[in-house]
Amino acid sequence: MSKSSRFRPALMSIGLLAALSAGGTGLYLGLSGSGAADAQPITVQPPAGAPMSFADLIERVSPAVISVNTKTVTQTSDEMRTWMERYRGQPGFDDFMRRQGIDPDNPDTLPEREGRSQGSGFFVSRDGHIVTNNHVVRGATEITVVLKDGRELPAKLIGADPSTDLAVLKIDDAGQFPYVSFAEQPGLRVGDWVVAVGNPFGLGGTATAGIVSADGRDIGGQYTDFIQIDAPINRGNSGGPTFDLSGRVVGVNTAIFSPTGGSVGIGFAIPSNV
Repeated sequence: MSKSSRFRPALMSIGLLAALSAGGTGLYLGLSGSGAADAQPITVQPPAGAPMSFADLIERVSPAVISVNTKTVTQTSDEMRTWMERYRGQPGFDDFMRRQGIDPDNPDTLPEREGRSQGSGFFVSRDGHIVTNNHVVRGATEITVVLKDGRELPAKLIGADPSTDLAVLKIDDAGQFPYVSFAEQPGLRVGDWVVAVGNPFGLGGTATAGIVSADGRDIGGQYTDFIQIDAPINRGNSGGPTFDLSGRVVGVNTAIFSPTGGSVGIGFAIPSNV
């Protein structure tokens, strides 16, 4: 099994999967926003020692975590054109194609294909800036975010960096949104508690907990300093945050090591200080 086949994006895709992701903090530092200057990000007083419950932490930070739903439209593939050429003129084929509104003599009339995928993201400013992964929104013709209270709001892509697989979205609706902040220096050690919140398999608002299993992981690609965590993340967690016990974002969930596509307890996040 090749190395690339074992590492899978933590992205839920309906009919179409995307590629690996990464994330960081540089864009947050430049996003002051109209409401960020007079507002404070969510923080949590960490408990002493091992927590008996993560409930207080999750209750505070989860409103800032959202689901990202996208729609993509792609041109008809070369395979479809080849298929049309192969069967054109066969008994009943041309009539069937015409009933579908397709001219069998003109491959350009083949319909475009629509794909949908789901990922995660989180607010980094009160006025509606959102960080997610580039691969979650790459090629999207329509982006909708789903808030914890169930509201579905359109979002637009502000900017993306394919090299780190980071993207920033913005909600146009006027509002004051709960947001979280990045830990500029995570200071994580192997064994520290972390909590991941996201949208695995479309199940928004899902929280999982675990520890930092390792750091400085190289799983291929341009970035070679992933945090390895055992908090379960799955497809759909791409772009979601990993929190420390103070409610600060210490990483952006991006990929899993899995022969099957499901969580086996080995996930990867980009450190927030990137």
